[in-house]
Amino acid sequence: MNTGSLGTRATGKGGAKLGTRTVTLAAIAVLALSWNFLPDFTQVLMGYIGLYALVAVGLVLLTGVGGMTSFGQAAFVGVGAYATAFICTSPVAAQLLSSWVAAPLLPWVGLLFGLVIAFVVAWILGSITGKLQGHYLPLCTIAWGLSLYYLFGNMEFLGGQTGLRGIPPLALGGFLLDSPRRMGVVIWIVLLIALWLMHNLLDSREGRAIRSLKGGQIMAESMGVNTAHYRTKLFVLAALLATISGWLYAHMQRFVSPAPFNLNIGIEYLFMAVVGGAGHLWGAVLGAAVITLLKEKLQDILPAIFGTSGNFEVIVFGLLMVLVLQRFAGGLWPTLQRLTARWIAPSTSRLQAGDAAQLDQRQPAPAGTVLLEADNVTKRFGGLVANNKVAMTLAAGEVHALIGPNGAGKSTFFNMISGVDSPTEGSVRFMGETMRDAPSRRYAGLGLSRTFQHVRLLGTRTVLENVALGAHLRAHKGWVASMLLRDRREEAAVLAEARRQIERCGLGAFVDQPAASLALGQQRIVEIARALASGPSALLLDEPAAGLRHLEKQTLTELLRQLRAEGLGILVVEHDMGFVMNLADRVTVLEFGTVIASGTPEQIQNDKRVLDAYLGGGENEPHEVEVTP
Repeated sequence: MNTGSLGTRATGKGGAKLGTRTVTLAAIAVLALSWNFLPDFTQVLMGYIGLYALVAVGLVLLTGVGGMTSFGQAAFVGVGAYATAFICTSPVAAQLLSSWVAAPLLPWVGLLFGLVIAFVVAWILGSITGKLQGHYLPLCTIAWGLSLYYLFGNMEFLGGQTGLRGIPPLALGGFLLDSPRRMGVVIWIVLLIALWLMHNLLDSREGRAIRSLKGGQIMAESMGVNTAHYRTKLFVLAALLATISGWLYAHMQRFVSPAPFNLNIGIEYLFMAVVGGAGHLWGAVLGAAVITLLKEKLQDILPAIFGTSGNFEVIVFGLLMVLVLQRFAGGLWPTLQRLTARWIAPSTSRLQAGDAAQLDQRQPAPAGTVLLEADNVTKRFGGLVANNKVAMTLAAGEVHALIGPNGAGKSTFFNMISGVDSPTEGSVRFMGETMRDAPSRRYAGLGLSRTFQHVRLLGTRTVLENVALGAHLRAHKGWVASMLLRDRREEAAVLAEARRQIERCGLGAFVDQPAASLALGQQRIVEIARALASGPSALLLDEPAAGLRHLEKQTLTELLRQLRAEGLGILVVEHDMGFVMNLADRVTVLEFGTVIASGTPEQIQNDKRVLDAYLGGGENEPHEVEVTP
């Protein structure tokens, strides 16, 4: 294994550039050193920016990274605020806790209380709404956001519409945080810690799984990601960040009422994430700063212009959103990155392959062992029979090709033997297990990996990150370990394996390039490298040669022959007959969802039914396929 660094120092034409890590630390140092010299009002604004940014960070994870739009995060801010307000001001709570907790510690009990409530509520709501797709999900977030808002305003023990007063300031070791100057420091420390933890999370196995949610359920599940579970956990994480923001807000304001937690504020939080850059953690901070400062100025300017008071800033926010989506579709943060790219470069990974742990290894099955078996598989869509009693096997150490004209049912069959869909009749067995209604991730866990007819990659992520996703089930560190950097040895092993497969597939020169920047044929090879990173026993390739030039097809053929020699079972769906006949050990032909022939390439080339149905020949028009040794 190569023991060199998995990253290189960023340099440019003008010499070495500053890394983003260096620039970030410098900016934090400047803020810390200048804090005591800032005017009081500026410190108040900075405190609010920090609070709003904390909520927006959760929305970046939820919406920008995970692909789930939420308008209801303000409600979870309210959960955090009201939980601590109730614990700190309610006589009932004081009586229950007086013998257990000293008064200065009540706010910390309130934090714990709020986090528990938020966790339970978010888990329930996430389990229900996280499965929804399209516009149904944001509509549901509006519904429960409104429900929680009206709950705050109509519960007598929460003060109704007048709210709760007399919330004490936070105390740290006897030091009261009783001013915006002191509270602002704590808010920004909490925000920076949250940013560090979330950055670590995204830069890990778990982060790649989160990003895969936006790439579609079929792709993510095929890589072994439990999409429903990850969506729910991501929903909970965003809610907990909002709850912490609400807790800090309550102890800075010392008073809470329902108004700051209504739907309009929830939409503003989403504005902050989108304007700043919904796919970037620091975009949350930039978006919070832009929206907060703009709102502050507009509330002074617009009433003077219109001659009356009102929430005119909402109109400006709407126009701003249209402008950002048209001119800066990715948000302001990536635009800022492009403008500063001449002087600042992304910091590279410090992981060393020599520090890598050992990934799970799967022992290859003996040659000839049946890995995958389809027994009279039938699939009906209403009155349409897409597959009719299709039977075939895939053995270790062989290449089995599945061919047929367009509409023959190849893709439907491919989906049924990989867990994307379930057969109406018949059964599929993989590695000796009957896979009735088993999800794709179950197949992946047993050693099946696949590519797709229509390429499914995370286009904005690098080739390395895409391929590393394939090794998801070969590593095991979870969310907390990733946040605290307890996964670094395992992560080094995953990235080293991803690099090995990329090099093996001939794409080493593109390892740090965004996947979307590659040609279609190269993207298909990236999918093969990703599939190999899982260490599979069976490999299902859906039109792998589509978009490849002649020499690239020859290289792919040699790679697949090498994999066959290593004991992999390979099932190929392909329209290029020259590619198929040069490579396959066995060929199965589908027509109108039915198997019309199965045998060696030579037998298939001389089968009259195949020539008539697919290859276009007949008695007087023999069809020849050039076979290269």
